[in-house]
Amino acid sequence: MTQQRIVSLIASSTEIVCALGLMDKLVGRSHECDFPESVKALPQCTGPKFKLDGTSYEIDQRVKALVQEALSVYRVDAQMLEELKPTHIITQSQCEVCAVSINEVEQAVCEITSTRPVIVSLEPNALCDVWSDIRKIGTALGVSARAEELISSLQREMDKISQTSANLGSRPRVAYVEWIDPLMAGGNWMPELVKMAGGRSLFGQDGKHSPWLKWDELLAADPEVIVIAPCGFDIARTRKETDLLLGRDGWHELSAVRNDRVFVADGNQYFNRPGPRLLESLQILAELVHPDSFSFGHEGSGWVKVSA
Repeated sequence: MTQQRIVSLIASSTEIVCALGLMDKLVGRSHECDFPESVKALPQCTGPKFKLDGTSYEIDQRVKALVQEALSVYRVDAQMLEELKPTHIITQSQCEVCAVSINEVEQAVCEITSTRPVIVSLEPNALCDVWSDIRKIGTALGVSARAEELISSLQREMDKISQTSANLGSRPRVAYVEWIDPLMAGGNWMPELVKMAGGRSLFGQDGKHSPWLKWDELLAADPEVIVIAPCGFDIARTRKETDLLLGRDGWHELSAVRNDRVFVADGNQYFNRPGPRLLESLQILAELVHPDSFSFGHEGSGWVKVSA
């Protein structure tokens, strides 16, 4: 049997592969794969076509400029793939802004002459798709039983939170902010997680891409809890931009602001990675939505409170 050589080009799939006990089979990763810590030693097979520094507005403009020209925002290193000789490459077709696209990977694979790796393409739009993708990876890598065990374990822990929150009675209005400038709300699996945490998601629909959000819409909805977790940003980077919201007209009249329930969470490590750590993402949301009923120890590392 051929020894498996896995290249994962999505941070979430790298976490899935490791959770399935196949860390030793990974030979390459994307530039965004950084968990668990040990994967950082692997060769990087991708890179961005734009500068990652600057404000959320500047990053948004760079990404839109590339997309407008029908270009992928990331590049795949075909030469590195040739050197690594993977038997399996895991990529995605859900979002060309989130990670390397399937088209980019297929183009790179065409340049490889010595191997014909199996391409596993994921498309997680809703929470059920995350389970399907874990199952798909498990099947492709010959560990279907482990995949089912992982799914069952995650679902069991998440159901505990959902069942507890369902009995609490109140469902605070929650605004989950996925991008600051321009303003974007969380979609895909986020409305579902908010509901499981015992909140009522004000924006975004289950299984649908994250929607742009107008400032007047936020003011009119008057959220009781605001969670700011931009895709790809850690807590420190997000806190540098929260002044963009704090200084806008009407901010201080919002219920969440008046009641000191505005939070910055780590959107890079949690929430935006459709893999095993969606469990921790749900735990964080539960702590923020119902602090008197849930405490998982994520304060300081997974989220911090924003002072008005």
